[in-house]
This record gives sequence, C-alpha cells and structure tokens, in this order.
Amino acid sequence: QVQLVESGGGLVQPGGSLRLSCAVSGTFFRIYVMGWYRQAHGKQRELVARFTSGGKTNYADSVKGRFTISRDNAKNTVYLQMNNLKPEDTAVYYCNKFPVVSRDSWGQGTQVTVSS
Repeated sequence: QVQLVESGGGLVQPGGSLRLSCAVSGTFFRIYVMGWYRQAHGKQRELVARFTSGGKTNYADSVKGRFTISRDNAKNTVYLQMNNLKPEDTAVYYCNKFPVVSRDSWGQGTQVTVSS
C-alpha cells in the first residue's frame, strides 16, 4: 500500500506562490504516473495536474500557465509549484497516482488558502 504525505500548504495572498511536496512510500515510485488533485469546500475533488505515461505533463485549464508539476525519483517526491495564486485556488491539495482506483488510499492533504 502506497503512503502519501503532502506538505507545503498555507495562507497566501492573491498573486503569491507556494510549492507543495508529496512524499510517496514504496519502491515502485518511479513507474507511477502521479498527479495533484484538489478539493474545495463543498465541491468534488478534481485533478489539477498530472504526468502522462510518457513523462509529459497535463494541466487543468484553470491552472495552466500558473502551476507546474515535477518529480524527483531519487527522493520519491512529487512537487507542485503554484504561482499567481487566486482565491479560487483555495482547497485541500492531494497527490495520488493517476488514475486513482478504488483500492488506492489518500493522504491527509495540505490546505491552501488564498486570501487577502
């Protein structure tokens, strides 16, 4: 069972930046297709960024040009650099494999709040 520990969230003003990290347990990390998801209060969880099986990246239209997903296989870690943050980016952010299947568990997430 893969364990996921997200960190790096916080309170930031509109236009600010944050870098999220996700530490992933297990010896097969480098073969996982990973993604970042978020869930705003009262809304369904949505995918915001992910790698493809070919190592390229895909982004939701709402974050394209502002967010960048990256990974360090030596550290079993996935990152999400978030720039020019907007109030609508406020959510709990999670990382997980893509696609997520029913047997996959979620980490505790990290809260991102964008507010002046």
